[in-house]
Amino acid sequence: MLEWILLILIGLLAGTIGSLVGLGGGVIIVPALLFFAALFPEYSHITPQVAVGTSLILVIITALSSTISYTRQKRVDFPSAWAFFLASGPGAIVGAYLTNFFAPGSFFIAFGVIMIVNALITQFRDRLKSNTVKWDVKREFTDHEGNIYRYGYHRPTVWIGGFLIGILSSLFGIGGGSFMVPMMVVLFQFPPHVAIATSMFIMFLSSIVGSITHFIQGNIDWIAVLLIAPGAWFGGQLGAWISARISGKWLMIGFRIVILLVAVRMIIQGLA
Repeated sequence: MLEWILLILIGLLAGTIGSLVGLGGGVIIVPALLFFAALFPEYSHITPQVAVGTSLILVIITALSSTISYTRQKRVDFPSAWAFFLASGPGAIVGAYLTNFFAPGSFFIAFGVIMIVNALITQFRDRLKSNTVKWDVKREFTDHEGNIYRYGYHRPTVWIGGFLIGILSSLFGIGGGSFMVPMMVVLFQFPPHVAIATSMFIMFLSSIVGSITHFIQGNIDWIAVLLIAPGAWFGGQLGAWISARISGKWLMIGFRIVILLVAVRMIIQGLA
């Protein structure tokens, strides 16, 4: 019973954080499932591959929940999202296939490094100097308050960057938003709130593609999905609600500290 309660809470935390900053929640779900495998005998069957596949199913739920809320707030740029997905979708298939080549130790180390990179990117994302790539597609977006934003993107850059992000997303079950949002904001001058909302829809689509591949490979624990899903759904709604009202500065500070501690723990475990 304790395990069930913990999994529900993990889903709520992952959904809230994932929706709030556009991460998807996988950086919390994957290590949580691997720790469960080590702590509780009934979860000992969860390998890194199963943790990643299960996480992607839950990223779908979080991303869908967030997208619904952000759509109501008129913050999702759907035409741009589809363009990014055409690159990240194929990458997600490749990433799901590559997961099979990771031994547990090397997966722990690689995932720990990715989590540290995630934490650093979310720390310095707003401080990164804009280095706009010349656009070949120009976009204009009007939010629910009537504010007009002009930005754009460069197709070849989107194809290359989106494909690589899709691989990382499906390889580690993290959703990919922590890489997608900075690319949109720094390179293409997307308004941050539009980038976060749009990235959640991109993650929703890419995670579907990646999770299908993991499903075919038998890398999903459906009991864990059923227990974590309710929290992930409500967390996605909660994160979008918080995003519209507060900056979430202190929440992000706590999030980065937790992520760094977990990352170091996973790297040590992988080395051991």
